[in-house]
Amino acid sequence: MPILDQRSLEFISHSPEQTRRLGERFGELLHTGEVVCLSGDLGSGKTTFVSGVARGWGALEPATSPTFVLVNEYPRADGLRLWHMDCYRLNSGAEALALGFEDWLSDEGALLIEWPERVLEILPPERLTINLRWVDVEKRAFRLEAAGERYEALLQNFRRAAFG
Repeated sequence: MPILDQRSLEFISHSPEQTRRLGERFGELLHTGEVVCLSGDLGSGKTTFVSGVARGWGALEPATSPTFVLVNEYPRADGLRLWHMDCYRLNSGAEALALGFEDWLSDEGALLIEWPERVLEILPPERLTINLRWVDVEKRAFRLEAAGERYEALLQNFRRAAFG
């Protein structure tokens, strides 16, 4: 597990179940107002990781891919929500804004964005980006990069929670 610096972390997940468990640890640390971008090819494990995040967040229902609905909302018992946005079918940030992107950013919840490169022009400069890469049928390579102190702290807390 290379720790490149305070703003980045790389590791390999060896199975979809491990990817979900790592997501769950991450979700336990996620706070309202945080924006997490997930990049990677189709099948790289983004939605698998998000399913763990939703569980760790305390979502009342399991996470599913929002590819066709574009956005899923996962409330938890205290009323806070986890927003899961899939920008794969969007062509611009303007389309995301028309869907209510600014509302999700200002909501008392957290926002996970798959395919953020489709809407880069409207993303906040401070965020955590998670790049996933297919290694083999089971394994996925992760690279996390934090932009901003809040996300550096989130990254370091995740490193400790997941890897000791």
